[in-house]
Amino acid sequence: MIPRYTRPDMARVWSDQHRLELMLEVEILVCDALARRGTIPEEAARAIRAKARVDAVRAAEIEAEVHHDVIAFVTAAAESVGDAGRYLHFGMTSSDVLDTAFALQLVEASDLLIDDIRELAGVLKASARANQTLIMAGRTHGIHAEPITLGLKMAGWYAELLRNRDRMRSARKEIAVGTLSGAVGTYGINPPEIEDEVLSNLGLEHEPVATQVVARDRHAVFFSTLAVIAGGVERIATEIRHLQRTEVAEVLEPFGSAQKGSSAMPHKRNPILAENLCGLARLVRSYAQAALENIALWHERDISHSSVERVIGPDATIGLDFALARLRGVIEGLEVRPQAMERNLELSGGRLASERLLLALVQTGVDRAEAYRWVQRCALGHEDFAAAVRADTDISAHLDGARIEELLDVRHGLRHVDAVIDRALGEEP
Repeated sequence: MIPRYTRPDMARVWSDQHRLELMLEVEILVCDALARRGTIPEEAARAIRAKARVDAVRAAEIEAEVHHDVIAFVTAAAESVGDAGRYLHFGMTSSDVLDTAFALQLVEASDLLIDDIRELAGVLKASARANQTLIMAGRTHGIHAEPITLGLKMAGWYAELLRNRDRMRSARKEIAVGTLSGAVGTYGINPPEIEDEVLSNLGLEHEPVATQVVARDRHAVFFSTLAVIAGGVERIATEIRHLQRTEVAEVLEPFGSAQKGSSAMPHKRNPILAENLCGLARLVRSYAQAALENIALWHERDISHSSVERVIGPDATIGLDFALARLRGVIEGLEVRPQAMERNLELSGGRLASERLLLALVQTGVDRAEAYRWVQRCALGHEDFAAAVRADTDISAHLDGARIEELLDVRHGLRHVDAVIDRALGEEP
């Protein structure tokens, strides 16, 4: 991922140095377990534990010669130990250390993303409460429908975000799996007990049948989960973009005092943060497809998945980490414009009460199709819907003036909103 969209903590997870250090920890734990069983000398394991280091620059130098990343890593680590270094990678194959270290990176990335979601959820919850009673037009197909509140809209975002939190937790569990089963997954050199001990120390589960690699359906679920979460980010960002349009102008994303909106037009205040979030969401979603295509490998393994994961592992998690943090900032700094919401409600001239009028007429005994026709002609044939309803002789023959005024009150449809918001916000982030 380019630096523009990279935050420091997630960048550290995917640094070459950190990856090699995780690989080395796997190797050291294997040596410890082997020494306890008398497979390698205890003094060799102690020396490896005390002295083993790996440097990403040195490993890269060796890889340039041998053209094998794991051999380069093992060679670089062995150089730091001396004679005992010959026991590194004992009974292991490349995927043992690569897949297990990759799982550790994905777990670390998951923890950061779960933290991101929790922080965003806290901001959303507070904003939903602050705007719980702020009435605005609900829209379907982009057209005024019935009134809602901004708090209700945000409570929906919050509820989705908590579902995505749970999905992320599940994806973390799905991916927290390693393998130390050897060349074709048969534990031909080191017994399963070594794997059990090492993975337990690392906080990982074992792959039941590893062939030589951790099965890539796990990774497909993981990256698909990131794609779903990115979709949730885009849903919120798209809504903010629509609500910031000049003709609507009900909410606006933050805009700094020295910020410029256009190189040509000084009046512009563009929703660039929300647009950026939509773009990042597309990127994260695209990686799910690549992960799905990684499921099918030749026989016990090939490395067609490797080049893909070197890109999608860091890019998808870094991109989503940035997006969640950026969205949190947008929500925190969101400029809400109640006057614009009230103005836009008035544009409908009372039309948002059309359903209540329809049903009230039905309750008086009017055929539904006939009642629909009466209300529709008032809605589509007149600028002022409320005035047209009051003047319509068919409607007034069945509903008196007081009842019509009651039905035109948009607040009646909001009487259950507080309960819905309370239900959604009842769960903590």
